[in-house]
Amino acid sequence: MSTPATILYCRCAYAQVVPSGVKNDVLQKLCASDTSFETVSDLCEMAAHRDPRLKAIASCGKLRIAACYPRAVKGLFQQAGTPLPDDAEILNMRTQTAQEIADALLSAPALTAV
Repeated sequence: MSTPATILYCRCAYAQVVPSGVKNDVLQKLCASDTSFETVSDLCEMAAHRDPRLKAIASCGKLRIAACYPRAVKGLFQQAGTPLPDDAEILNMRTQTAQEIADALLSAPALTAV
């Protein structure tokens, strides 16, 4: 049996570069699902303060993040001294639709061959 992915949702509260409609729709879809997820107010702020929760998040194993540009998200974790694993899936709320993001976040994890 495969372990479900850890889902992280960034509210992008300070920079406000993610369209409100997309952020709100993704959050609504996550809340309406029976999937557990973690939400943070702003990954940029967390990285700037080297928040220790980033280390815990990065070590979760299968990780799906709804935030901003993948390069920027990887850079934030790197800046905080806790790089993301190579298989972390980053969904871009600046360029993707809320439906695309919700579908990817809530899809069953891929089964790995044993």
